[in-house]
Amino acid sequence: LLVLNLLSQLIITMSLVLGTAITTSSNHWMMIWIGLELNTLAILVIIMKPKHPRSTEAAVKYFLTQTIASTMVLCAGTINATQTGQWNASMMTNKYACTMLLLALTIKLGTIPTYFWLPEVMQATSMTTALIIATWQKIAPISVMYATHNHLPQNMMMTIGLSSIIIGGLGGINQTQLRKLMAFSSMMNLGWTLTAFSISPNTATINIIFYMIMLIPSFMLMKKMSLKTMQNLTTTWTTSPLASTLLTLLFLSLSGLPPLTGFIPKIMILNELITQNLTPVATTTAMMSLISLFFYIRTTYITT
Repeated sequence: LLVLNLLSQLIITMSLVLGTAITTSSNHWMMIWIGLELNTLAILVIIMKPKHPRSTEAAVKYFLTQTIASTMVLCAGTINATQTGQWNASMMTNKYACTMLLLALTIKLGTIPTYFWLPEVMQATSMTTALIIATWQKIAPISVMYATHNHLPQNMMMTIGLSSIIIGGLGGINQTQLRKLMAFSSMMNLGWTLTAFSISPNTATINIIFYMIMLIPSFMLMKKMSLKTMQNLTTTWTTSPLASTLLTLLFLSLSGLPPLTGFIPKIMILNELITQNLTPVATTTAMMSLISLFFYIRTTYITT
């Protein structure tokens, strides 16, 4: 039984990795879609592992949203193929197909306008599963976005990015559940990434990589200290002061507070925006990041 359990875990992990690898390394729309589907099916098994009604509910929500997004990706590729005769991802010329693709990727990532599933799914799963959803599951859609960024509608992408920063910040203020808080934090950071994608995809990629690197130890510490709500944070200082201090620094870094690591990609994005004469956009993103700074500082105040 133990061998079977280990074997099933290995197969699921391999499927998860393989799905992302297929999507990131493919140029053909059919292969991209297959990779996304394989990735979705693997994570569904992980979400449903705890035998609990909430896990089943989260799996159904995740399945429906991701299936709609995958269908839209395939549909966008098909529309483009009928117009151009090309199944190549870098040959996206049809504007309707490009708009549909951008909307599909925003569903996959969990940003505006279809972000509702992300906090609910992350809250209903275990800490490790929430970490996978917030980090690994973002790689495949981001890679598709990177491959097609020249053809995606720039103004729409920037609008979605700014909206995600605002909604992510406002949504996180009222949260007491840490996984929901991290979901809104993820949405806000993806907002920064989308805003930067329209002008400098390399900077946007650096931003998401930095975010994932900081998010992994944050979730690890929360899992180690069995933190689920803001209330739990109040007792951590007495039991584990070092872990509590580390978590505080990680939260502040995620908010982009200088001189911590999270500040580096944000200043790079602001610099790119100002260089492109988009000072109003840069000002808006900087002002809106203050909202997230507020809820992060609140968590650190409780922690210490």
